[in-house]
Amino acid sequence: MGEPVGLLAGWGRFPILFAEKARALGLPVVCVGIRHEASPDLIPLVDKFYWTGVAKLGRTIRCFRKEKVRHMVMAGKVHKVAMNRPWRFFRYWPDWRFIRFWLNRARRDNKDDSLLLGFVEEFARDGIQVASALDFCPELLVRTGLLTRRAPSAKEEEDIQFGWELAKEMGRLDVGQSVAVKEKAVLAVEAIEGTDQAIARAGQLCPRGGFVVVKVAKPQQDMRFDVPTIGASTIETLHNAGGKVLAVEAGKTILIDEAETMALADRYGITVVAR
Repeated sequence: MGEPVGLLAGWGRFPILFAEKARALGLPVVCVGIRHEASPDLIPLVDKFYWTGVAKLGRTIRCFRKEKVRHMVMAGKVHKVAMNRPWRFFRYWPDWRFIRFWLNRARRDNKDDSLLLGFVEEFARDGIQVASALDFCPELLVRTGLLTRRAPSAKEEEDIQFGWELAKEMGRLDVGQSVAVKEKAVLAVEAIEGTDQAIARAGQLCPRGGFVVVKVAKPQQDMRFDVPTIGASTIETLHNAGGKVLAVEAGKTILIDEAETMALADRYGITVVAR
């Protein structure tokens, strides 16, 4: 067998799809799953599996070094809202490596890019290089075009264009990747809560529905982490909230289980388009 690839796994189907693709390619995978985020379904799909806490940076690095991992990828979501609950120190019990990282005064802020680039540097200090999981499974990136039967109306096209510019600016500021708009008015902007909750909030603020959600990559998007992702749960949330259109960025958005996800969108009469 060849040199193992490390997988730091969070929530969702993306880590599972990566593990399945790596197995098909004959690549051994050492997975470190973030507890309460990663799925146990990963365990039989990889060669070695370890659990770690979200604040156990030292343990994560030790697990990879033990298995002689020199190249790794990150896949899956970490729900950051949970990190703002009371008594978080005792809830997550960070190890010393994480504490040193968190207290690093050289880091300007704790936005997603700042934290994740900091993690990349920490892994590099121990000889572990972080690559993009999409280098192994580029087929997960959405293609350009209309992905569903229903095309956007002229008014929805105007809202897509309006929302696109706003979403790109929010991405540039590293605030979030998604905005919900209706008649060129902003209903909701994604921040720490994530896309699904931002969509749900838009539905509460627009009970008559029919709104548009635009989800794009950041202008400075690093394809190694925090790549925008959509799947069946996104469509379910949009349907429940009353949204009618989802516009995403082609070539820079992960589409999970495309056939099933687009069939669900068609069943609900939801438009999905990639630009």
